[in-house]
Amino acid sequence: MQLRISSRLLAACCLAASSAMAAEAPSFRNTIQPILTRYGCAMGACHGAAAGQGGFRLSLRGFDDEGDWISVTRSANGRRLTLEDPARSLFLLKATKQVPHKGDKRFEVSSPEYKAIADWIAAGAPGPKADDPRIVSLEVSHPHLVTQAGRTVQLKITAKFNDGHSEDVTRWAKYLGTNASVATVDDNGLVKTTGSGEGTVSAWYLSQLAITTVTVPQAQQVAPAAFAVLKPRNFIDEQVLTKLRELNIPPSGRADDPEFLRRVFLDTLGILPSAEESRAFLADTAADKRDRLIDSLLRRPEFVDYWSHRWSDLLLVNGDKLMPEAMWSYYNWIRRHVAANTPWDAMVRDLLTATGSTLENGAGNFFVLNDEPTKCAETVSVAFLGTSIGCAKCHNHPMEKWTYDQYYAFANLFSRVRAKNGMQAEERVLFSDTQGDLVAPLTGKPQPPRPLDAPTPVSMTSREDRRITLAKWLTGADNKLFQRAIVNRVWANFFGFGLVESVDDLRVTNPASNEPLFAAACEHLVKNKFDLKALMRAILQSETYQRTSVTVPENVNDLRYGSHYVPRRLKAEVLLDTISQVTAAPTTFRIDKRNANRGTSETYPMGFRALQLPDSNIASYFLKSFGRADRVATCECERTNEPSMAQALHIANGDTMNTKLAEKNNRLTALLDSKQADEKIIEEAYLLTLTRAPTAKEKHTASTLLATAKPEDRRTTLEDIFWSLMGSKEFLFNH
Repeated sequence: MQLRISSRLLAACCLAASSAMAAEAPSFRNTIQPILTRYGCAMGACHGAAAGQGGFRLSLRGFDDEGDWISVTRSANGRRLTLEDPARSLFLLKATKQVPHKGDKRFEVSSPEYKAIADWIAAGAPGPKADDPRIVSLEVSHPHLVTQAGRTVQLKITAKFNDGHSEDVTRWAKYLGTNASVATVDDNGLVKTTGSGEGTVSAWYLSQLAITTVTVPQAQQVAPAAFAVLKPRNFIDEQVLTKLRELNIPPSGRADDPEFLRRVFLDTLGILPSAEESRAFLADTAADKRDRLIDSLLRRPEFVDYWSHRWSDLLLVNGDKLMPEAMWSYYNWIRRHVAANTPWDAMVRDLLTATGSTLENGAGNFFVLNDEPTKCAETVSVAFLGTSIGCAKCHNHPMEKWTYDQYYAFANLFSRVRAKNGMQAEERVLFSDTQGDLVAPLTGKPQPPRPLDAPTPVSMTSREDRRITLAKWLTGADNKLFQRAIVNRVWANFFGFGLVESVDDLRVTNPASNEPLFAAACEHLVKNKFDLKALMRAILQSETYQRTSVTVPENVNDLRYGSHYVPRRLKAEVLLDTISQVTAAPTTFRIDKRNANRGTSETYPMGFRALQLPDSNIASYFLKSFGRADRVATCECERTNEPSMAQALHIANGDTMNTKLAEKNNRLTALLDSKQADEKIIEEAYLLTLTRAPTAKEKHTASTLLATAKPEDRRTTLEDIFWSLMGSKEFLFNH
């Protein structure tokens, strides 16, 4: 009897000790997973790869807690753990390289990481629990760090959980710096500044991100008068000057009239001003002439051409993917909205809720091109939110907050979009079905449909078109990503770079060059009810946009903060159109027969400019060489302004410019037949190409060449003069 009682007591004591140990065991979700991520085990180069490494596979950055726990504790017959003696566990032996490990040593036996994993194994390696505390936020000790080059600062990262407790997770966070020329960060969160400018450091822990902005002003002191020379015209100038003062970067002066005139025509219309327009503007002495010019440009038909082309790039109007009548219907839908100055939110709502015939309602072709839910979700997120969620199709996004579940919940909003054949050969009829869901491969079941950051999902049983809920959320006045995406695209058009670069890369770990300016521009957009012309007018009227491209020594390295206008090469279509405009020799555009749908005409009507083409499916070596967008994917990366040897050779010796210069009855013929004085012809050439009068030296040199040429060589000499002007950096670049 005594023995039985003792056994019972012993069993009770063991059970109590076991329960206490289990209660104190490190959490697999909140302790073990961050260690595996912090030390690279769950990264793509190691066991987080799609196929894993050495027969051991983990989810990327630990997004799948249940699956990773099974992989650690159950796969390979559980050989990775030795519960009765944790120190003999292969899981620890390899991490400390006490046995051979291709991944090298991850941490020391004496480290807190080793102890945490050993304690977890000793407690029976418990798995993730439904009631585990969940992280709700991550905070950094220095969200905005202003310091000097050569200084070091230790960051402290604090995680807050939904049960109210907080933890210092500095040791287990993953760090990444975005601009090594300004600051670097080591694995322990120690920031070292290396040079002037602005950069960011991100800390990642349990799918949460915390950002530190590191600002290092230039060492030299700038006189206050350098900032006072240009008075702020609007909110853009106020925020830009604040940033320049913070960084000790002085602004350049105001662009002169010829520089501004050429720039604003190219950025707004994609054409050069005519010689007559240039003369009239340069002769105007009124103080408001720039404002009047801006207003007139926003009303011109070329504005519709230019921005229809820009949005056709974004929305992938492509004759290789659509039949001709459908392609024209899609393009004309875009063009009508641009011509009517439809607010951006209304235009996007119209697109996303399109139904009916794709020939009558061109917007429906968006869903013909994006013909399955995941493709729709990814295109919408890039085009209208400026962010890519594609990585979350397989795992939680490694650089953003989007999760696997959010991806499939978002994609499920498009799962009931259907299309059927219409009455005509090229017609598709779009409609919303009342049943059907997208199954997430990992879970084997559909996620309740939900916009990315919406608080509640759409009812799975609702018969309403899910796209209506999506469109309301997407275009809502409180959707910051939607506002930021379009503001960033418009800004990039006029400055050559976005407030966030790349334009399609709006994420927490890639902050804006001037966050207060970005917020103010979005506020301006909402206040003006998404009127894009109002935003463009504010940009064009700002002193920031009207600054010269001529630098001063202190701002020569600034390419993002607005101290001066940054020159950039003309876009492919704009460059081709300006060459045609200067020479008065239109381009004949032929459809690329290798890709074109059958039944299309072979050429577009004579007189079409490149910016008027509805389709990118054009056989043009020039456009291809100079980086046009192929409209295959919604990504700004499709278009490139990178220089190449092919471009240089084509400008110097290619058919396009030489053929247009030699063409009969072109601009040069008209100039020679006008019997004007040679100096007047040279002045006209400079106005047509560079939107300015020649300097005295330029006029003398060119006039002398033309005057001393033999009668039979005058034409060739004038061609050479135009060729040299159009081959110059001043012509090829907007500045």
